Amino acid sequence: MIDLHTHSTASDGTVSPRELVRRAAQAGIEALALTDHDTIQGLPEAMEAGKEFGVEVIPGCELSVESPEGAGWIHIVGLWVPENPEPLLKAFEWVQEGRRVRNHEIVAKLRRLGVNITYEGVAARAGGTVGRPHIAQEMVSLGVVDNVQQAFGRYLGDNGRAYVPKRKLNQEQALGVLAEIGATSVLAHPYIIGPSFPLVESVVGNLRDLGLEGMEVYYSEHDEVTTRRFGELADRLGLLKSGGSDYHGSVKPHIELGVGKGNLNISYDLVQAMKEYRMAKGQWITERVHG
Repeated sequence: MIDLHTHSTASDGTVSPRELVRRAAQAGIEALALTDHDTIQGLPEAMEAGKEFGVEVIPGCELSVESPEGAGWIHIVGLWVPENPEPLLKAFEWVQEGRRVRNHEIVAKLRRLGVNITYEGVAARAGGTVGRPHIAQEMVSLGVVDNVQQAFGRYLGDNGRAYVPKRKLNQEQALGVLAEIGATSVLAHPYIIGPSFPLVESVVGNLRDLGLEGMEVYYSEHDEVTTRRFGELADRLGLLKSGGSDYHGSVKPHIELGVGKGNLNISYDLVQAMKEYRMAKGQWITERVHG
C-alpha cells in the first residue's frame, strides 16, 4: 500500500512529519509522500523518520494554483523534490508572504466580527507556518466554536464570514518550477475542478499541454465510477496515475492514512511506474525499503 498525498504540522496537518511516518509504518504503508502546502520544511524530519521506521518517504509538496474561469481549486503535487530546490523556494517565499498577509487579514476580519482573537495567540499555537487550521484551533480554545469543522463552516471556509482568498501561482509558473527542479508534477484531487466531466477533461488536457505529468486517480473522495473515469482519462492523455488519502490528522477525522474513507488500497505498482518514467528521463528516485 502507498499514500502519495499527506500533510503534517509543517503546513495544515495536525501530526508532525515524524509521527506521520510512524503512523504510516504502523498502517503497513510501504511508500509515503509528504506533500505539505507550499512548503518543504517538514521533509528532512520525514526522510529521517523513513529510515527509522522502514518507510520509503518520497519528498513532495503541494502547490496551490490559479484556476481557469468556472473551475474549482487546482492543486498540483510535486513528487521527488530535491534538496534545496532554489527556484521552488523562491516561489514558496512569494506565496508565503501572501499567506502571512492573508492570515493577518483573517484575524482582523474575525476581530471585526467580535471574536476576541489575536495573531500572537495563533502564531504561538502554530509554532511554525501559520495556516487556517491554527486559527480554527485558537477559536476552539477561546470557546468561539465547538470544533475545527465548525470554525471552517462558519468563518474560515470559502463561504465563511472571515474568508480571504490566498495568493497562488499560475498554472505555467507551477508546472514550470516543478519541471525546472526535476520533480514529477501530479494534479491533486481532480474531482474538485467541477461536477462536469467535460470541464475536468478540458482543464486536465490543458494542464497536460503545459507539462503536467500525472493525476490522482485514487483519492479519498473518489467513488468507484469517478476512479474509473479518471483512470481512463489518465490513459487517454498519457498521464501517470497517482493517488493518496490527503491525510491531515484531526482536521479531517474521517480520512485515515493510506485508506482514506476505507476506499483506498493503492498498489506500489503506481510508484514503480513513476520511477521507471523518471529513470527513463535520467532523474533520481528513492529506494524501495521492502520487497
